Amino acid sequence: MHKYLALLTILITTCTSQAQETKGGILNQEAPAITADKWVSLPPGSKAPTPESLKGKIVYLYCFQSWCPGCHSSGFPTLQKVSTHYKDDKDVQCITIQTVFEGFHTNTTQKALKMAKDYKLTGIPVGHSGSKEKPSTIMSGFKTRGTPWTIIIGKDGIVKYNSFHIKPEAAIKLIDTLKK
Repeated sequence: MHKYLALLTILITTCTSQAQETKGGILNQEAPAITADKWVSLPPGSKAPTPESLKGKIVYLYCFQSWCPGCHSSGFPTLQKVSTHYKDDKDVQCITIQTVFEGFHTNTTQKALKMAKDYKLTGIPVGHSGSKEKPSTIMSGFKTRGTPWTIIIGKDGIVKYNSFHIKPEAAIKLIDTLKK
């Protein structure tokens, strides 16, 4: 009986550890720099985001892959609603980056640019991060676990949301709270 109890304890501990590891993210930690291997589309007249240009702003960072069904069904529509809601707000910066960890032949910089055009992301910096030779610095820095992945960073540079899917209303409510 004790043998089975010990085995059950090990199994529960292992499953709990794996669940926590799968969750990912760096919630309530300082955000690493937001970089891209290449910025494929920038708003007219703007430059690539830098730590200095993002300092003191709330950042909504959306990570995608061009072939990801969830990115198209929920991630991009949420990004569009959030970016439209804050389009004239100088305190909020929306950014999207194609974070590639598989399908390297499909998730190319050309596909990232196509997503920018297809979803009319003219007011949002669009980048590409990751290749077979060089893992995505966004994925490793923010400890993302796939796509679609959303990160919201407060004015203080601390990650306030870092996970899969967020509904537009929840993102806007969180951002509004962070603006106060």
